[in-house]
Amino acid sequence: MNEQTKKDGQTNSCSVYKKCSGCQLRNMTYEEQLRFKQIKVDRLMGKLCRPDRIIAAEKPEGYRCKVQGAFDFKNGKTVSGVYQSSTGGVVAAERCPINDERADKIIKAVKKTAMSLKIPVWCSYNGRGFLRHVLVRIARNTGEIMVIIVGASENFPSKAAFVKSLLEKCPEITTLVFSVNRSDKMTVGDKCEVLYGNGYIEDIICKKRFRISPKSFAQVNPAQAEKLYELAVGSAKLTGKETVIDAYCGIGAMSLIAAGRSKKVYGCEINRSAVNDAVINAKLNNADNVEFICSDSGKFLSEFNEAGLKADVVILDPARAGCDRKFISELVKASPERIVYVSCEPETQARDVFFLIKNGYKLKKLMPVDMFPFTNHVECIAVLNKVR
Repeated sequence: MNEQTKKDGQTNSCSVYKKCSGCQLRNMTYEEQLRFKQIKVDRLMGKLCRPDRIIAAEKPEGYRCKVQGAFDFKNGKTVSGVYQSSTGGVVAAERCPINDERADKIIKAVKKTAMSLKIPVWCSYNGRGFLRHVLVRIARNTGEIMVIIVGASENFPSKAAFVKSLLEKCPEITTLVFSVNRSDKMTVGDKCEVLYGNGYIEDIICKKRFRISPKSFAQVNPAQAEKLYELAVGSAKLTGKETVIDAYCGIGAMSLIAAGRSKKVYGCEINRSAVNDAVINAKLNNADNVEFICSDSGKFLSEFNEAGLKADVVILDPARAGCDRKFISELVKASPERIVYVSCEPETQARDVFFLIKNGYKLKKLMPVDMFPFTNHVECIAVLNKVR
């Protein structure tokens, strides 16, 4: 370990990071990572607006509260670890430094339980076996834990014995769910069978309670997510009189934070499971001025405009691909006074910001947040005002 690494309290504590490729910046100290990400945002949009100093994570290790463990049968052995979409293989690893340690412990227990009951794991070589992967979600502020077992078929071998044995090993599990996925993608299937507990967990984010179901999106770094949400909604400068649209709203986190500071909030999300959670979350938080709509965001905004409705502020947090042309064109037509654009991909965010600038907006503020330490990803909030 070199002196700089010692100084910053970092250790190259992962022996497989080069094979895994998940932590692209594992060879850097944390301070070096922050500088790298700061420069990345500055190069993309610094000519338009000087970015604020990146908000660092207080604990850059062990932050991932959503963890997937993939299984494979290779060379006569059952292995668990990180799935690589580029190769279709599994890099064996029982401990990942950026994962919550409880999640890795549970994944290890799932593998041990399957082996003891002779439940066959999926073999990528011959396309046979049952156990494909496991997803662990941990609610940081309530301590609730959801475990989703994903199999290759509906026939779960020794299911009752598996549930009993796993819960004995890991009594901290709040709910256990089974899903079938016959594809090679690391996703939860359409149907979920609750094996134990309620089939969901609840967490507290920004002093509000949220339900998270198996197929709903939730940020992997809850501690940084709280900072991100407060910054994003705070930068909207709501006074209690505004109508707000929260596009790509997920389970309604920013919608519900904005609800207490605005007149009306419309949350739009295409994921039905997330919308169902969002509706429940509004009730949990007594937010009766929020309306959630399950729809493509571009389609929703088009119908919103056609109905002659007016939004003062639009908050958006799209996927890495950014906004599609239909949505961003309808956004310009909606002509809100302020746009708060949250993105986990500065390249596509820069593309969309330039489009908005060409169509009557000015970039006023850039706030990078380090949501994913040790990876090359950086979250960024862009605030744009309508030019009058």
